[in-house]
Amino acid sequence: MHMEAPAHPGGRAIIVRVLFFGPLAESLGEREVDIPLSADTKLADLISRLDLEEYTSKGLRVALDGSISSDFDIILEDHSEVAFLPPVSGG
Repeated sequence: MHMEAPAHPGGRAIIVRVLFFGPLAESLGEREVDIPLSADTKLADLISRLDLEEYTSKGLRVALDGSISSDFDIILEDHSEVAFLPPVSGG
């Protein structure tokens, strides 16, 4: 992943806190990271930047500021919290 390099070529930047849970956190070796983004970044852009498109197509859920979101076109706000949650398995 390319989390260290800022993804804002200029203009106003925001910081988004990203949380990873379950096997995703284990495979990435991170549970929480702050990522600088440009002010017009959509949730879909963040998912793409983190290379998580495959996971979302397999049931990975995304929570934005504590609420599950399926609207990946929403613009992220400064200090937003985005959590990537593994699919719930039944049993």
